[in-house]
Parts: sequence; C-alpha cells; structure tokens
Amino acid sequence: MNTDSHAQLLAHQFGFEPTQLSLNPIGNGHINTTMLLKHAHGAVVVQRLNTDVFPKPDKLVANARKIEQHLLKKHRKQQYQLDIIKHVATTDQRYLLDINGEKWRALEFIGGSYSEEVVRSPSQAKVAANAFGQFAAALEDFDAEQLYPVIQDFHNLAMRLDMLEQAVQADSQGRVAKVSEQLAFCQQQTHLVHQLAELVTRVPVRPCHNDTKINNMLFSNKTDQAKAVIDLDTCMPGYWLFDFGDMVRTFCSPEPEDSTELSNVRVRKDIFAAIVEGYIEPLKGLITVQEKRSFWLGAQVMPFMIGVRFLTDYINGDKYFATKYPDHNLDRANNQFALYRDLINNTDTLKTLIDHA
Repeated sequence: MNTDSHAQLLAHQFGFEPTQLSLNPIGNGHINTTMLLKHAHGAVVVQRLNTDVFPKPDKLVANARKIEQHLLKKHRKQQYQLDIIKHVATTDQRYLLDINGEKWRALEFIGGSYSEEVVRSPSQAKVAANAFGQFAAALEDFDAEQLYPVIQDFHNLAMRLDMLEQAVQADSQGRVAKVSEQLAFCQQQTHLVHQLAELVTRVPVRPCHNDTKINNMLFSNKTDQAKAVIDLDTCMPGYWLFDFGDMVRTFCSPEPEDSTELSNVRVRKDIFAAIVEGYIEPLKGLITVQEKRSFWLGAQVMPFMIGVRFLTDYINGDKYFATKYPDHNLDRANNQFALYRDLINNTDTLKTLIDHA
C-alpha cells in the first residue's frame, strides 16, 4: 500500500486539507486494515474492509450505523454512558467508498483512550466486562432481526467442525500429518455441538457484539474506566453466551492468544469471577435464568471453536487470519485448546461462580 497516495485520496473524499497528512496502522485486528489518518485539523480512523471475509461491506456498514443510531438515542436519554463510535460521511454523504477497487470507511477517532491486549487485573476485567454488559443492555430493546448476518454461521460450531473435516480431506498444503494430535482432540469434543443445539432453543436471540476481545474496549487515559466499546463489524443476531464466552477466552489467560508458553495458558479464576460480576450487573432484570446458565457453555465453546478455526486455517494455508510466520495459526490453535482444557479442569469452581451471580 502506498500510504502517501492513499492518504491523499482519502483526505479528498472526506474534505480534509491535503497538507500535513499521515496514514499509519493502529490496532492489532486480524481481518481489516485499520489506520489513523491525521490531517491539519484532527484525525479519523480509516479502515480498508476485507471483502473476502465481509463480501457485503455495505451491509456491514449499515449494521454498524443502525447500532450507532440506537446507542445515540440511548445516550441522549442518559441510558448509555459510554462514548459511541461514529461513522464519518464523505463530502457527498457516503459512508462506504471505493478506492481502486478497495472498500474503505472512516470512523471518528476516540481520543484520550487506550486499549489492552492482555488483562492485567481483576478490576480491569470487571471494567471491561461491565462495558460489554452496558452495550448488551442498551441493545436489549433493539430488534436483532434488523441486523444482516455479515458472516453466515459465525458461531456455528457444527459448521466449523465440518469445515475442519473438509480441510483435512483436501490437505491442500500437506500439513495434516503434523496435526494428528490436535485433530484427535477435536473429534473428542463433539458433545459441545449437541449441547449447543439443545440450549439455543431455550434462550432468546439478541443483538450481539460477537467479538468481545479486551482490545475491542477502550479505557480512559484519565480514569482507567470504560470509555467505549468499539469494532462493531460482527454485530449480528446471536446469543449472549457467545459474547460472555469470548470475554472468558480473551481475558482469562495471562498469555496472548498466540503464546507458545502453553504451561502458562490457564484460567485466572479471579479474572473469571470479575467477568461474571461485571457483565451480569448491567443485565439484571433483562437476562433470563436460562441465559445466565448458558454462560458456562459459552465459556467452553468459544476457546474451543476459535481453536478449531485457527487449526482449519493452518491446514488450508493461512487464508483467513493474518499470520507473521508459518506456524502462527497452529500456535494459536494449541494456545486456545490449552485454555479450553484448563476451563474443563476447573469446571466445578468456575460454574459455581456463574450460578451464584
């Protein structure tokens, strides 16, 4: 990418002066290319959307803008206290633009904030979980059916296992022989598919964030409290159990998701307890008894399922997730399976924390 020429093209589209421009990467997302476009009078976040992953980027932007508008109404009524990520229109009032065949959008830059890659303390986990809980609560009266499923079957574990089997059968990169242990492990976890199929008939469909990683929540530089929930790309109809489970997946381990120090990959119980307390508090009066019980299954499914996805992508030749070295996705898969195993080993303690919340 020629950042200078892209900066000029983007600045022109949004009516920024063509001087003092800079365009630099921010964030650590696996899918879209996210950059900060600085100009003479400020800055905006610009994203090049990955149209292989999001083949209908117009629907993605439409979803995010519907949620943005709903949250703004709540904010005006003092029913939602966090900052809201807002789209920036071009000079001709478009929110999605085409630059040499690439799809781009711009979002307001939320300053005075920082993000984390690894949760450092229970108090930080509680703040972040509470922010995602506030987000869920504010959308409780939003009709989930308004949202287009930008990634079909995103949290469909049965489909993810089928895709893994297809990758194994194809073995396009000759990598299957290297992962026989991981494949045997995956085949032993199919009971999760049956549990999910039975459970989702008894919990309501909700508008969900679907990517509640710690780095999708901004903290205030001044107070270290929650400032904004960001990255609404995968907001779709779903179930709160998956949002809870993704927090467990991304908050609880003291290691990042690609760490190869597997002996250190474990569930920090105090962090798990903080997630439970922080997330459920804003949902009191809204969450059903069955939904709360479903959170334990969500905690198990999410690390296992993302591990399956990393393993599938590794076998297929790393076509979905961005990688930095040849075995990156395999390392990620092993990491997630290690976290899943530790969750299972601590079932009684962790499940009790949910039951008593």
